[in-house]
Amino acid sequence: MKQDNQLSPEDQERVNSVLNSGYNSTERRPFRPLRLLFILWIVVSCLGLIAWGYARYYGLI
Repeated sequence: MKQDNQLSPEDQERVNSVLNSGYNSTERRPFRPLRLLFILWIVVSCLGLIAWGYARYYGLI
């Protein structure tokens, strides 16, 4: 059996009001994956340097 996927006008109006309000209507900057990769690389490098310094200080290496 095939169901009709059309919304009633009242339901469609409610859907449109939710989609055009609050979080859904906020304009956001485009996602920049290379920037995220660069930031993660910096964070991981800093944590690695801290761990290396800790090991050197306590004579583990």
